[in-house]
Amino acid sequence: MALMKQALVGFAAVLLLAPALAVAGAPKPTVKIENPGQCIAPAEEMRRNHMDMLKHQRDRTMRQGIRGEKASLNECISCHASKSSGSVTGKDGFCQECHSYAAVKLDCWDCHQPKAGQKHAGAAGAKP
Repeated sequence: MALMKQALVGFAAVLLLAPALAVAGAPKPTVKIENPGQCIAPAEEMRRNHMDMLKHQRDRTMRQGIRGEKASLNECISCHASKSSGSVTGKDGFCQECHSYAAVKLDCWDCHQPKAGQKHAGAAGAKP
């Protein structure tokens, strides 16, 4: 019984550590900023909090009609979209690089569809 308990604890530890070990061994993503300049926050803050900034801006836009703030998807795309494709998505896209590295699903594009040459992303069928 004790051996089985030790095996279960070991198995649980492997399951919990596997994602961290996978990320630790993977090469860090190479992020290219297409239109360098001053971001709305330092890089470390953006890495940790961009999703919250976007979520709060989404709520202000959808519920209060406030558009054009710096923490908006359109502003992110205007600096980070590839000059060749006009997109932040795709295999080597700015967003995809880090989200793949961190094993985080990008769900922005379920509603927003940036296309090549399109400066702004908007909800499907909506004007930006």
